[in-house]
Amino acid sequence: MSSVRRLPPLRSMAVICALGSSVLLMTGCTNADTTRSSVAEAAQTTPPTTSPTNTASATDTASPSPSESLTDDQAERQALVPKAKVTWDKAADTAVKEVPEGKLVDLELKPTSAEATASTGSPSPSMPNPAPSQGAPEWEAKVAAPDGTVHRIDVDAVSGEVFRTQAEDQDADDKQQVADWLKQATQTPDQAVKVATDNAKGTVTHVELDEGDDQKVMWSVDVVSTDNWDKATVDVDATNGKVLREDVDSD
Repeated sequence: MSSVRRLPPLRSMAVICALGSSVLLMTGCTNADTTRSSVAEAAQTTPPTTSPTNTASATDTASPSPSESLTDDQAERQALVPKAKVTWDKAADTAVKEVPEGKLVDLELKPTSAEATASTGSPSPSMPNPAPSQGAPEWEAKVAAPDGTVHRIDVDAVSGEVFRTQAEDQDADDKQQVADWLKQATQTPDQAVKVATDNAKGTVTHVELDEGDDQKVMWSVDVVSTDNWDKATVDVDATNGKVLREDVDSD
């Protein structure tokens, strides 16, 4: 008797098809999850690209400001010069009036010392007015009498008032040397400053009668540029007004 091969019932076929579809679906989902995971990992390990705009912005922020590039001397000039309201010539006129027949031989803008501030007390011939506060600008002048005796006159560079006068400690040779310089100096301080500021633009902070290495009497004039706070020193022949030397201190 021959056996007959039976076909599976339709219900069994449906179950088998359903199971096959489930396996395919799970396989597809697993592949999709794997792909997404790989993309995420690649995104985390790939460094972000910096745009040119961001790079320029970071560079600009890191660049130093102009004040940070100044030397100590330049920063000191920047802090002092703008505070002085009295110009060199006004201070010179005030100082010269303190000495009968006196002539200017030195004038310098500088910060008021702690010693000068501490000396302030009741008005006296040597301290007629209160000294400025420590660090405030003052003009320290030296005015010579015809015999070469030098008097120090301190002038407040803000108010223009004299706050100290005193005679310098000199011997006979010192006095004679100053007297000789004054006789040789046919150029006035004003004339020397005019020559100096024609060569170097800025604010005059020092004027001094001196003698050069070649024993020529000269006016040495310091001019500070308010553009970069460099100091130019111009030496002017005190007998004919010619420029002997010019040096710029950019430190």
